[in-house]
Amino acid sequence: MTLTPQITKYWEAYLVQHPEAAERFDSAWAFGDNPRLADELLALVLSGIKTGTAQNYELVEAKGLPLPFIGGLSVLLDSGGQPRAIIETTQVEVVPFGEVTAEFAYSEGEDDRSLESWRHEHEVFFTRELKNEGKDFDPDMRVICENFRLVHVNQDL
Repeated sequence: MTLTPQITKYWEAYLVQHPEAAERFDSAWAFGDNPRLADELLALVLSGIKTGTAQNYELVEAKGLPLPFIGGLSVLLDSGGQPRAIIETTQVEVVPFGEVTAEFAYSEGEDDRSLESWRHEHEVFFTRELKNEGKDFDPDMRVICENFRLVHVNQDL
């Protein structure tokens, strides 16, 4: 994600209050692959329900993106690209899709929060992502399981 003037302004305002965070900037991004998901999942974070997110390791690697890191700070964006909050990564684990735990699935805060629901919905999501890259879903694919905590909400929007 390109840092827009709005993202930069928000991050710099955060640094005024938290100068120690300057070296911990990770990235700015929105959840999912469409506006509906971006806003729905963001709302779960803002309400304190969602404290985890998963990414397809292969696609992150293929795009040359860095892995999230413990202590990293990310700016969460809404579907319009506006900075809405900052999260701090508290845990990162790369595991095969079939080894994602029920505890992690619950932390994602989606649907009924069960592992079965997580597997179904994420297979659908990862299949859609992979199809865009000309690839097929593989149940042995590696998944980046990231847990985080909400550290700041943008009150200026």
